[in-house]
Amino acid sequence: MDSKREKDNVTECAKITNVLLKSRTGEFDLESILFLKLRNLGIYDLGCIGECLNLERLDLAGNNITNLGPLSPLRRLLVLNLSANRISNLDSLSSCESLQSLNLAGNVIPSIDNLHALKSLWRLESVRLKDNTYNYSNPVCKNSSYWTLFLEMFPNIKVLDGERVVGRGSDLYQLCKDIDDTIKAGLFKSGQLPDVPECKPWVDDGFWDIKRSNNAIVDEAYKQFSDVLHECRLLNSRAAHVISQNERTISLKNQPKQYAV
Repeated sequence: MDSKREKDNVTECAKITNVLLKSRTGEFDLESILFLKLRNLGIYDLGCIGECLNLERLDLAGNNITNLGPLSPLRRLLVLNLSANRISNLDSLSSCESLQSLNLAGNVIPSIDNLHALKSLWRLESVRLKDNTYNYSNPVCKNSSYWTLFLEMFPNIKVLDGERVVGRGSDLYQLCKDIDDTIKAGLFKSGQLPDVPECKPWVDDGFWDIKRSNNAIVDEAYKQFSDVLHECRLLNSRAAHVISQNERTISLKNQPKQYAV
């Protein structure tokens, strides 16, 4: 009896059902679900996930998913995490027209050709096929030129495998990548770096020295400001002297009168 109940529970989690979705989100209407996280549940059948028509963010990482067919109705989906599954075919994602971020690290995508289905997703900006943090990858990543081939196929991509390839920060990533490639190429030998030309300063001597302006207008404004500042200091000194005299006068008036005996 107990083993049968456990088996039923596993089956229930292995397939996405109305009961599972409602219990996870608290929503009775599946179209009201905007965010959904179903990680590490052993799911292999996406079931009724396609009924969540307004879903924007979906996390299905760490399951046993192979068939993405039920995701095709999710036209409002923005972020999709499918890492650590068993996916090789992406054709069903071609209708997810709003998709911007897609994580496929840790699957079994064999080649660049299997990514053609994503070309229709013109809003797609970020794709991850490899994640060194969790040691996730795909067979396609074994191709030494897969980065180049991918970026040729998807010229609008901004972030690939967590690294920005265009826009702010891309130059830094490229610099780090070039350094890594140089080291891997064998230029780092016997624990010593290869000879490099002598470093030169970025700016000329005296670049940071404060220089007096040759602009007559600026000089005149500086002089006027100095004069005003001097006058303010004089007024402050006079005010302090007047206040001190008044305080002394008031103090004398408040003293009790003394009469000679």
